[in-house]
Amino acid sequence: MCSNENNAAEPQPTSSSDPALILELKTRRPPSLEGRPGCETWSVDFSPDGAWFAWSMGHGIVWVVAWPLDAQEGQDGDVDRGDKSFSCGHPVWGLAFGPRAPKSSAAGGNNSLSKGNKNYDGNALLLATGLENGTIKIWNVFTGAAMLELHGHEGVVRNLLFLPNGTLTLVSSSRDKTLRVWDLALKGKKVHVLSGHKDWISCCCVSSDCSMMATVGRFDRMVCLWSLRSYTFIRNLTGGAHKTLYLLSACDFSPDGALLATAAFSGGSWWIDLWDPYTAQKLATLVDYFEDYGQNQISSIQFSPSGVHLAIVTDDRALGIWEPGKPGLSMQTEADRDSNGLCCKYHPQGGVVATGTRNGHVRFWRAPRAVPNLRHLCRAALRHSVSTHQVEPLPLPKRILEYLTYRDIAPHAT
Repeated sequence: MCSNENNAAEPQPTSSSDPALILELKTRRPPSLEGRPGCETWSVDFSPDGAWFAWSMGHGIVWVVAWPLDAQEGQDGDVDRGDKSFSCGHPVWGLAFGPRAPKSSAAGGNNSLSKGNKNYDGNALLLATGLENGTIKIWNVFTGAAMLELHGHEGVVRNLLFLPNGTLTLVSSSRDKTLRVWDLALKGKKVHVLSGHKDWISCCCVSSDCSMMATVGRFDRMVCLWSLRSYTFIRNLTGGAHKTLYLLSACDFSPDGALLATAAFSGGSWWIDLWDPYTAQKLATLVDYFEDYGQNQISSIQFSPSGVHLAIVTDDRALGIWEPGKPGLSMQTEADRDSNGLCCKYHPQGGVVATGTRNGHVRFWRAPRAVPNLRHLCRAALRHSVSTHQVEPLPLPKRILEYLTYRDIAPHAT
């Protein structure tokens, strides 16, 4: 892999007996850096086509590797599939792959990002990195060149994501209590700043139709919904399993946008709530399982691409998998505090979950690959473009309406 010896990364066999563990990527650091703050893997991501994987390996370095790891050439046979590293100069807290433009749009068309930028040919794969100093750097993965720097945040850029509609619209959330929406097609000149949180923003996510964005505040006890059509605040979700929230750590929309999952802490335990983002109704809670584990923080959650499962990372074990509506967890890895999890990401085709750890390593886990039944596929197709408010007036039997609005999920999964 192309980096200096002190920070090289390589696949490593593992002594873990956990059958779900596929592979672990470990970093090699000087002994003086081992265990020191700054080596954490705060963020991981797969490219939209699943051909590349990136992770922040600590100390300002981001690694990008071809997936699967034994791949040698691109899907079109014309792309160098060698591993790449990016030295960002500051600790990296958030990262996200951008959409890759189709070959028919090579040369960038009317894309202002390509004009006067020798590092962008209109067919590049972009990687955005959010830094501790508030800067966002945009990289061309294929050339390794820095293309753009975005300035405006005054605190750690904790999360980054590109809208799933294929545009060069980037959303960033920060410890400066704000969200920013950047138009990279115009070199970031059009910026919408969303304010409302009273403390750090821990996480943000966007619905599949790009109509809504959800954010959770680390200490302000707020789950906020925002309109991405008018760039305005919609509502704050309150209540959940307990009336008083102390910490909020993570959130994610289901692939059809009809569910919002949030992770919160109160009363000595963590739990996960499922919400209807259109009505603000709490539909289900996974809580009793986590009560057995006391104050072990839920660090990250993500729905599977099919929407059947929810991946959960806690600081006492790398990964758990929950099938919403069913009791307990359908899968959990062994307890391991030496490399506790900080983030997770499903491969776009499912079946694999990557988790980043506090020691700067990455683990790849074999996740359940359940085939969705026809009912679920029909519901997902409908709910992708139809809101709860549009479903409710339909002249359908009550049981079908409850299924289409996810109200048939057991309210408490223990």
